[in-house]
Amino acid sequence: MAARCGRCVPEAAMAAERPRSLFALSAAAVSRSMAALERDVWALPGHLLRGLLPLLTVFHLERAEDAARRAGVSTQPIWRKLWDDVMKTRPPNSESITCWRKKFLETFFSNVLHGVLDVSSDWRLNDRHFSPLLHSSPHVSQLTLCNMLQGAVELTAEHNHKVLENLAGSLQILKFQHLLSCDQSVRRSLVLLLHRLIHHGSVSQVSMCSWPVPDPVLLVLILSMSAGFWRSGNALAYHGSPCGLCREEDKAQSQESAQEGAERGCTAEREGSSGEDQKGSPEEAEAHMNSVLSDPRNPPSWQNPACEETSSEVPCDHTNIQGGSSPCSSSEQLSCHPVPQKTRRRLKPAVGRKRRCLRRSRGRYADPEDLYDFVFTVAREDNSGLLDKSRTTEGENTENWTSSSPGSPCTSHAGCKKRGGSAGIFSLKAAHRFRSVSTLELFSIPLTGETCRALSNLLSSWVSLENLILSYNGLHANISCILSGLRALSRHPECRFRVLRVSDMFSHMPCMELIRCVLSALPQLHTLSVSFDLKNHLEGSRPEESPSCSEAEIPECTPNLKKLSFHDVNLAEHQREVLLLLQDPGLQEITFSFCRLFESSTAGFLSEIINTVKRNSSLKSLKLPGNRLGNQRLVALADIFSEDSSSSLCQLDVSSNCIKPDGLLEFTKKLEGHIQQRGGQIPFTHLRLFQNWLDQDAETAQEALRRLKALCSVVNDSWDSSQAFADYISVM
Repeated sequence: MAARCGRCVPEAAMAAERPRSLFALSAAAVSRSMAALERDVWALPGHLLRGLLPLLTVFHLERAEDAARRAGVSTQPIWRKLWDDVMKTRPPNSESITCWRKKFLETFFSNVLHGVLDVSSDWRLNDRHFSPLLHSSPHVSQLTLCNMLQGAVELTAEHNHKVLENLAGSLQILKFQHLLSCDQSVRRSLVLLLHRLIHHGSVSQVSMCSWPVPDPVLLVLILSMSAGFWRSGNALAYHGSPCGLCREEDKAQSQESAQEGAERGCTAEREGSSGEDQKGSPEEAEAHMNSVLSDPRNPPSWQNPACEETSSEVPCDHTNIQGGSSPCSSSEQLSCHPVPQKTRRRLKPAVGRKRRCLRRSRGRYADPEDLYDFVFTVAREDNSGLLDKSRTTEGENTENWTSSSPGSPCTSHAGCKKRGGSAGIFSLKAAHRFRSVSTLELFSIPLTGETCRALSNLLSSWVSLENLILSYNGLHANISCILSGLRALSRHPECRFRVLRVSDMFSHMPCMELIRCVLSALPQLHTLSVSFDLKNHLEGSRPEESPSCSEAEIPECTPNLKKLSFHDVNLAEHQREVLLLLQDPGLQEITFSFCRLFESSTAGFLSEIINTVKRNSSLKSLKLPGNRLGNQRLVALADIFSEDSSSSLCQLDVSSNCIKPDGLLEFTKKLEGHIQQRGGQIPFTHLRLFQNWLDQDAETAQEALRRLKALCSVVNDSWDSSQAFADYISVM
């Protein structure tokens, strides 16, 4: 039946052509026999190949790319037509799409994976010789998993093993959207998927968005594996056997460890004992994971002792194997659960091991209600090694977050304290075991104090992280806990963290105070963006307890900070800070978007801004959208480029600023005068004018734009200013 349909489809396609040409009939016959004629078809001259390509299925069309390129034939129009015919939607930012083949196949993969697209609905999508997922997977660089993670289950199925291998090499961005709670088997599939795509793959960005009531277990699981944490190579079986890549690494590392042990004069007995502790049968690992990944009846405890102000010895709910209770010392906080007696042996310390894999000691003990402990807790052999102080290196001392040292996350803010619970500590050495992502985005996901502490603890050793984007997470006072983790991360010599973007409904503390905290805690930051909806914010309120920030000042010079952005932040009462930021010799781009800069300022404030920018030779971009500049202030801004200016400003954004055509024309004339005075040489190249009142006098606006475009690149739009009548009244 499938073969019969395959034969009749090209004829159906040809039926639309009147009259049928000999070439069209021949092309239809060739397309039906591509399995046998493929090599001969690729050798056809360009004019013949051009007519044949639209008659091929997407699978043969993808395979024809090299032949088409050699023949000088572009397949882009064909892929674009396929998109219009099959997807029937206009993709966002379609103007910026450079390769329609990749765009189509990537979307095709996602739609087939999630059951959105029926390949039998179009003959071009259906070929019994090809698997839709397998054939399109090498083109997938971005994938979104949603709802109950059905896509994760499908991708980790045995028949899609090759598909997963392809994704491990091509996928760079992994997104989770509208997630729902899932059962044990789905979580198992997710763990396998993350392990392959992140730890042994090329995923560099993980994004989670639109999760109004997040499952805390699932959320922390995704975060922890994104940070590179993993139980062990044989903790989860893949199709009944341990991960092959982990097994290969384990073998190589075991040989290296054995060699190092021999050099240290380790006895064969000790080596054998250590090896026994590191290995567990697949059956035991499978049984353990069945219990750990089961749906917990109670929420897991995500206590982070590093978030407490603890003494050197703290009580801990711990029942030993004899049934008695005993306190745990600070060095035992990581291992407060009972351990079967048969595993209570002297373990080989972690010192000298190039990598660590998070493991539990072998035995029957398992806590089915503590997935967090499974994901996060440092291995018991590591903990035992920490007890041997004489064998602990200086690096391990500095990387141990169990004590309330200045470098530990969440030690300085009362909002980060938590009573009770089990350990949630990570070993920095363990984090090096697997690769982790460089960009983490959490959008519209409420983060509780528990999850913030877990995230802070992860951040403290997430050395590969470069970008953190937190949007509408309801952080409130927990922002201090996040900053504590980032502060600890910034002190690590391998830290790559450079970009922080925070958006929320309102800030727990005055925004400028938050900026002080961030810049003081993260001196290596390259880009900082803050955005708050201040309509619901009690402006001027201060946090009850924030001793590390309340007295801080904006650093006068932050040489690493290149881009700073404020959006929807009321800076009307922060004129001194605004000027201080504008004179920073390291900043190259600064944005004050809808910040009410001139709401309560004096006439001299604008002059101070202009003079400050004129003296700053490093600032390249100044963006002032939505600050109600009006005509008068716009004209004054032209003085930034006066003859006595040393400014290197290239870009100016004055969008949404109530600018009328006559004001724009006056600005243009003044700018022309400054350019003439400077011999026709100024660095100014780009002007943005979106959503201004240029439609009020079309003739004057056209003249102003014509003269401006002779000086720089102008980006504007056709905006109906009548929609902004209320705003107009307020600035009359």
